[in-house]
Amino acid sequence: MIDVKNISFKYAGSKHLVFDDFSLTLEENRIYGLLGKNGTGKSTLLYLLSGLLRPSCGTVCCDGIATKDREPETLRDIFLVTEEFEMPAICLSEYVKLYKTFYPNFSDEILQGCLADFELPADVRLGELSMGQRKKAYIAFAMATNTKYLLMDEPTNGLDIPSKSQFRKVIAQHMTEERTVVISTHQVHDVEQMLDHILMLDQHSVLLNASMQEIQDAYTFEFRSPQQMDDTVLYAEPTLQGNAVITKRQEGDAETQVNLELLFNYKTTPKTGPVL
Repeated sequence: MIDVKNISFKYAGSKHLVFDDFSLTLEENRIYGLLGKNGTGKSTLLYLLSGLLRPSCGTVCCDGIATKDREPETLRDIFLVTEEFEMPAICLSEYVKLYKTFYPNFSDEILQGCLADFELPADVRLGELSMGQRKKAYIAFAMATNTKYLLMDEPTNGLDIPSKSQFRKVIAQHMTEERTVVISTHQVHDVEQMLDHILMLDQHSVLLNASMQEIQDAYTFEFRSPQQMDDTVLYAEPTLQGNAVITKRQEGDAETQVNLELLFNYKTTPKTGPVL
């Protein structure tokens, strides 16, 4: 479990507090979707969780150990896939040899499986890969570390449509009961079918913290014609198929698929309904 308690944080030279008395708990065996507008601190939160940034006050603890201390027993259980990254112009096998020793649970079998799913050769020269291919190699290595906590910042950026499908397959195949995955993204349609818990950040606070099942139990997502619009509609957006609407789910209503983009717009529009 990762426990964030009453943290405050701002970048050096800035007067703006990214977080102020902010708290959050991340449970095991979940795939979290971390959503928020630009500037709400999604990437900063991932860096704080991994210990690459330190709060000015409050604590971030991973299984009871403060991440800011960068203890080896913590670092071997956390891997952060950053949105922007550099990889040396060497063969992947050399890269793996250099860095796998930091991760005692590293699995060559998982690495080879992920590379196969991403349709990458078993040993490629990283310097010769496109940005999308490098990202796939980076994600394959991240999965192979077999860390208990996997933090991912915009992992589908730079991936083409087939590669996004491959990404979902890779995550699903290697999710275990001991693992926690946090995916920060603006590309909600790329990942919404694989998420089981949603964290939505507003300025300095958690705007929504709910499982996908809780969201499905609370709301109905559907399309309505203009003639069907009534006071049961909580939020609506016009689309080519009609109005995409959110209504409060009533007893007897069928369960509908969650539209995360619509939910995000609903929750971040001022003066909307109560947070779950």
